[in-house]
Amino acid sequence: MAAVLERRMAETFVELADTLVVGFDVIDLLHTLTERCVELLDVDAAGILLADQRGTLNLVAASTEQARLLELFQLQDEEGPCLDCHRTGSLVDCPDLSAMPQRWPRFTVVARAQGFAAVIAVPMRLRDEVVGAMNLFRFEPGDLPPGSARMAQALADIATISILHERALTQRGVLVEQLQSALNSRIVIEQAKGILAERGQITVEAAFLHMRAHARANNRGLSEIARAIADRTLDIEDLLPPRSPVAE
Repeated sequence: MAAVLERRMAETFVELADTLVVGFDVIDLLHTLTERCVELLDVDAAGILLADQRGTLNLVAASTEQARLLELFQLQDEEGPCLDCHRTGSLVDCPDLSAMPQRWPRFTVVARAQGFAAVIAVPMRLRDEVVGAMNLFRFEPGDLPPGSARMAQALADIATISILHERALTQRGVLVEQLQSALNSRIVIEQAKGILAERGQITVEAAFLHMRAHARANNRGLSEIARAIADRTLDIEDLLPPRSPVAE
């Protein structure tokens, strides 16, 4: 089992490192990161917040709908571990939310209502620059297994490096444009998820999976597919599962 996990971890680092090319899809990268955290670490959900050019955090990726809603609550209420993590640039760990309800009183109530009992926030940081934070949620209280926190930070680090690649490090304007483009794309993706979910009578999570699968099958960017759905320039029926025939 350990050998399988180590091999999958190595494959994940290669997968994330492969984004160090011109024109990579930031949103797709960060969704991949949340999925791999759930797959490889002892966590049940993950979410990522990125800062825009004004330093304001925005939701860009979440592995589940519960995590997405909780991240949005953090932003709206301006309270929670991810905000503290981004502000300090340091890891924030709360292995049992019920044991420290006063730390984030409103966040704790909402987190527990979503079924989460523990959270750890990992900074997305390169040297002194913090571009965001990654939240890892667990249904059961308790510390992460030994090494998992370090692995979470390593995954966040390589994703951060992918965002702040050499072009962005030498040209601040490129970095701002890239991050702002990712945040703008996220808005379009949310719109497209809603359109697809309503048209296909499916959940928004299923709609996102269909969009992503279509983008990869056709070698197109996730943001590009979302924009085509929002602009009505893509036949939505191409993305939806075949409908079952209605019995007479």
